[in-house]
Parts: sequence; structure tokens; C-alpha cells
Amino acid sequence: MPVFAGSELTCLRGDRLVFTGLEFRIAPGGALVLLGPNGSGKSSLLRVMAGLLKPLRGTLGWDGVSVADDPDAHRAQVQYVGHLDAVKPVLTAAENLAFWAALAGAADPAANARAALDRLGVPHIAGVPGRYLSAGQKRRLNLARLLAAPATLWLLDEPTVALDRAAIALFEGLIAEHRAQGGMVVLSTHTDIATPGGEELHLDEFAPYADEEAGDEDVGDEYEEEGAGP
Repeated sequence: MPVFAGSELTCLRGDRLVFTGLEFRIAPGGALVLLGPNGSGKSSLLRVMAGLLKPLRGTLGWDGVSVADDPDAHRAQVQYVGHLDAVKPVLTAAENLAFWAALAGAADPAANARAALDRLGVPHIAGVPGRYLSAGQKRRLNLARLLAAPATLWLLDEPTVALDRAAIALFEGLIAEHRAQGGMVVLSTHTDIATPGGEELHLDEFAPYADEEAGDEDVGDEYEEEGAGP
């Protein structure tokens, strides 16, 4: 499996430079935990990695092949779960997952959905419309996307919000299995999540100087708020 890396990344949100000169590298089986105070750019970096936000400067790619050269191939390797739960309220939990599985090209999306809900410990919500799910159930449903629509790189923004300790332990096991199979994980969290052998990226080390100007370069467009990936 290829290495995913970013070099000299600079991110602009509105008229504010969020980080500059940022570097990272993730090998197969690797985990990267993003650390920093609110506003340091953890969510922005995840969106850059997902291809939802174009960096102002810098490169992002797989084994030196730029994401910009083949964005579709990049998206096929990424599953992004944002801090907001992307649940379609009129669809059942199983239908929500089957939608994502179908986008990923699953041969049997419904079977993928059922299996993912089983693994997350919530098979009983399969027929419940999204609008009736609790916060914890919605979070498990979104994490189940990682299994229903498998991808090499998991990008996770506060993945354990609304989860109890037992659910967090279950999720840690899923991360460990994914890494053991060569998968990669990047996450931002205020919860202590076990990532043995993983690395930390302190975003405050890449904060721009107070007097640094962003310039008038075109940053590019952002896309939908949630749901990057296959």
C-alpha cells in the first residue's frame, strides 16, 4: 500500500491563515492523532486531507502522486466522518448505510449495511428512520460507514462524541483491526483513544506568524459539509 503524505501545506479559511508549512506522512498501518487548541486547524486539515478543502499552498499525495492529478482515485481511498452526523432523516439506518455502500461499489449494499450495524452493536436500529435516532445512535451509524463502505484512509473528526465508554472500546478495536490490515487512520479527538504506535501532529507548531499575510491567491472552492469518501 502507498504512503499518504502532505508537504508545506498552508490553509486559509475566510481571510485567516489557519496553518502554514504543515508536514505529515502516514505509512500503511499508521495512525496520526491531531492535537491543538480549538481553532488550530484540526478540522480544516482533515477536510484538506479528504479533498473537501483546497490548500492555499503545498502538496498532498500518495507515494508522490498528487491528489490534484487524480482526485477521483483519492476519494476512492478515503472515508471521512466529520463531527456532524451525516444522516438522511427520511431513510432508515440500514438505508443510510446502503446508500454509502452503493456509492463505494459494493456488490450487495444491503448486506454491507446489516453487517456494519451488527459490528457496531446496533442491529436493532436497522429499520428506524434517521430522524428518530438518538445522538449516540447517529454517531454509531456514521462510524458504521467505515465498514459498510471500506476505504484505506479513515479521516475522523471527533469520532467518539456522544459515545459511552463501551462504544469507545468497540471503536478502538475497529481501528486496531483496520490498521492491522494496512489501513491508515487520522483523527482529531478530545477523548483518549488508544492508537498504539501511532504518531501525534501538534498543529500549533504550524500556526502562522501574527503578521503573516495570506496574499490574494485563489483558495478554491469547498464542497459538501459531510460525507467525503466512496
